[in-house]
Amino acid sequence: LQGIIQAYKSGITLQGNTTSLGRWDYSGSFFFSISAITTIGYGNLSPSTAVGRIFCIVFALFGIPLNLVLLNEIGHLMLLGVQHCARRLEEVFHWQNKISFLMKTCALVTGLLLFLLLPPLLFSDKEGWSYEEGFYYSFITLSTIGFGDYVIGMNPDRTYPSWYKNVISLWILFGMAWLALVIKFCINILE
Repeated sequence: LQGIIQAYKSGITLQGNTTSLGRWDYSGSFFFSISAITTIGYGNLSPSTAVGRIFCIVFALFGIPLNLVLLNEIGHLMLLGVQHCARRLEEVFHWQNKISFLMKTCALVTGLLLFLLLPPLLFSDKEGWSYEEGFYYSFITLSTIGFGDYVIGMNPDRTYPSWYKNVISLWILFGMAWLALVIKFCINILE
């Protein structure tokens, strides 16, 4: 087993009837699906058979547009939540002009905490990365750049909890929706 792990660390992938160190279990498959339909494409896991590649193409043809619809809906719900809070604060404190700026600031800070500043602490704990590496991974992932130099759950020397990849997959979806809102806000300012 040590020889297999050492070969894996050296970049040699196992072919044939293997589990590739558990990457195709439920959590790994769910994470692969999310990285495919979000177009992150880390490059660390891909189908190796013709049937698998064809399935991936069909899955992506339907999954990418559906994901865009989902991200748009999540972003819309986040925006509605911010607007609802703004209206409630306007009613309570009678702040007409200040509330819009205050709510946008609160939404930005909350999103920064949830999607960019706190997740690196989890990655430091589970992956052994520095905070800066975790922050880099967070931004590269949520912006869908996905270089693949940092990918969660791939270190054969670590044991990951069963919930880890599933939670990160959901973090990716909500984080991408939040980052899309931030980018849209920046575009509005630039225009």
